[in-house]
Amino acid sequence: MSCQASSTDLQVGDLGAINERLDGQSAEQRVEWALGHLPRAHVLSSSFGIQAAVMLHLVNSVEPGIPVIFIDTGYHFAETYRFADDLCERLDLNLKVYRAEISPAWQEARYGKRWEQGLAGINSYNRDTKVEPMRRAFEDLDVGSWFSGIRRGQSDTRKRVGLVECQWQRYKVHPIADWSERDIHRYLVRHGLPYHPLRDQGYVSVGDWHTTRALKDVDDPEQARFFGLTRECGLHSTRAEGVQGHADAG
Repeated sequence: MSCQASSTDLQVGDLGAINERLDGQSAEQRVEWALGHLPRAHVLSSSFGIQAAVMLHLVNSVEPGIPVIFIDTGYHFAETYRFADDLCERLDLNLKVYRAEISPAWQEARYGKRWEQGLAGINSYNRDTKVEPMRRAFEDLDVGSWFSGIRRGQSDTRKRVGLVECQWQRYKVHPIADWSERDIHRYLVRHGLPYHPLRDQGYVSVGDWHTTRALKDVDDPEQARFFGLTRECGLHSTRAEGVQGHADAG
């Protein structure tokens, strides 16, 4: 499979032309265009992070029932699981939960706590616990294009992220890539949507409990995830790192 657009007015694989076309359009228009022009099946990935309600509401409003892929590592905060339950009921989400083929307990017995084993251990843990289940989900659901809520303002590694990119030979759409924190807040307020409950405790990005810290517990915001050793977990390619890189993707 390779990134190919079905639009007749764009050259196949011309990401530059696609991004130029979508620049200046609203997030809703970007979602509508992607649904009408990029290969099916379409899905939305969500970590049910701090600002996840925005993308879940936005995309599901345009395409009700779109599959929402959630990777359950077994180490999410209890608040995250309850937040996911709340949003699934509130927004009537079509949730698709994927997990590693080996249970968290068995992984620890076999490898130890890899998130305590430096960058190599973290990368190994992320690959087995997050990337492998996501790629399996894509195969199971025959995914051609996927929506993600990552934004340029979230971290240095995401400053140049495009509105549409190609990852894992599929189109990846970032409808709110150019949104600010104010844009996020306004959307949530306008639609009566909540932030993740841990935001009130000083968390700006939420992943696994063992590698997530509140701002009050770190010297630099970059240390809030993965002890500052990396900013991405493997689910999002990042030009700055030059790898198939998860800060909070929403």
